[in-house]
Amino acid sequence: MLTRWDRRPAHTADGRGRLPATRPGRLLATTHPARLLAAIGLVLALAVAAAPPTATVAAAREGGIECPIGQNDCDVWDDDPGNPGNPGGGDPGDGDGSSGGSGTCQWNGRVIACYDDLLGWFNNGDGCYYKLSQPQREDTPEGKQWYTATCNGGDLGTQHEVLLDAPPPGYGTPPDPEELARRALASISLLPPRATVAPRKSIGPGLVGLPVWMWASPGESYFGPLEASASDRGLTVSITAKVDKIVWDMGNGDKVTCRGPGTPYDPKGPKAGGPSPDCGYDGGYAKADTYEIFATTHWNVHWTGGNQSGDIPQTRTSGIIQVQIDELQVVTR
Repeated sequence: MLTRWDRRPAHTADGRGRLPATRPGRLLATTHPARLLAAIGLVLALAVAAAPPTATVAAAREGGIECPIGQNDCDVWDDDPGNPGNPGGGDPGDGDGSSGGSGTCQWNGRVIACYDDLLGWFNNGDGCYYKLSQPQREDTPEGKQWYTATCNGGDLGTQHEVLLDAPPPGYGTPPDPEELARRALASISLLPPRATVAPRKSIGPGLVGLPVWMWASPGESYFGPLEASASDRGLTVSITAKVDKIVWDMGNGDKVTCRGPGTPYDPKGPKAGGPSPDCGYDGGYAKADTYEIFATTHWNVHWTGGNQSGDIPQTRTSGIIQVQIDELQVVTR
């Protein structure tokens, strides 16, 4: 079994990445140095962009807020309804009238704006927006006011007027900075990584014990930083989104964490035949098999505004890349 790479530049068997005529699924080499070098060179064939995501990738995602398969600009709103009466709101439709206030507003499991220029302020307790009716009726009792209520999470078809002796819960609350941060986040695209490896099954098999190189397309949309802002009623919140780390799932239970996109493999470069300088699976695979690799970028979205600040985690996951690993059989004559 071969346990290290030849340090010389790699070459393929025929100059175009094709295997010598040997038994399928197995690399065959003799003690002839040129043939051995040709077999090793195939391990280092340059890979291309990853395939589309699959359900396997989606099931393996971890941490942060995840996008559905094929959708980059996913719902970035927090789906935690919080506790009644506290920032974070209450359970929509509980009918006790005790919830509301600043924070997250929800209706039927969907996060909605706590304030609307047309409809007014949202009450998590009954699912209605409230706005002071103008003008007030002449026969309005003293100490009471008419409000226009738009219920069912803002359905204009359920609009009616209601007489109240005090503003409903949540009425008149200022903008929530974190809600504005999530609104700003929804305006930008955090793209999933375009992951690449060497070796790759579609190009040729690799060998047991040899390092694997991993890298992803650099760029602001893939690794940041990206900036955006959102404003409401005089409050502006700014965000900066960037990737803290990229985690590679090697398909055998091992994971490799890298702090950047990695270095593309160059079969003619000075590091050809050795481990990646910044993002690789240096020990290689211990046994022959076909492995499915994918990468997940872990974004942090830092926001500031309204004398407050916070962080919103996000993840994006690449498609699957198949890597075929064979054992190198050395035949003596």
